[in-house]
Amino acid sequence: MADRKPENKRHRKLDRIDRAILAALQEDGRISNVALAEKVHLSPSPCLERVKRLEAAGYIEGYQAKLNASKMGYGKIAFVQVSLERTTEDIFSNFKKEVMSSPYVAECHMVAGGYDYLIKVRFDDIENYRSVLETVVRFPGVSQTHSYMVIEQVKVEAEVPIDKS
Repeated sequence: MADRKPENKRHRKLDRIDRAILAALQEDGRISNVALAEKVHLSPSPCLERVKRLEAAGYIEGYQAKLNASKMGYGKIAFVQVSLERTTEDIFSNFKKEVMSSPYVAECHMVAGGYDYLIKVRFDDIENYRSVLETVVRFPGVSQTHSYMVIEQVKVEAEVPIDKS
C-alpha cells in the first residue's frame, strides 16, 4: 500500500501557485513581493492579491524572525511532563493562563496518555532551569512533573509540509 498523505479539506482550495507562494514565504518571509512574483511566475499585483487572500483565509498566520536562542540566553531545552491533580475545566483554564504568561515556556501541548501536558521550556544553565521548574510546579493544579533534558537537537523544523502537486 502506497504512503498516503492525510486529507486536508483546506488544502484542496490551494492551487499550484498558492502552494508555491506559501513555500517561498515559508523559506524566506522577508522576500519582496517583486521577487516572490518572479519566483512563482506571476506579475507583482496578482501575486500581492494572492498573498493578501492567503493571509485573510488564515493560511499565513504572521511573519517573524528566527532568533538564536543561545545568544538570547535560552540555549538549553527540557521537556516537562505535567500531570494535574484533577482534570476539571477550572484547573485546565487556570493552568493554561499560567502557561501563556510564562516567558520560559516555548511550547505546551495537552496530550492523551499517562500525563496531561507536555511542556517545552527554555533556559540557559542548570540554576536557571531549577528556577523555571519551580515556576512550573507552582502552576495551578500541578500534582507531578517529570523532566527530560535535551542533549542534542536532531531535527528542529518549524515549517509545515507543502504538497507541490
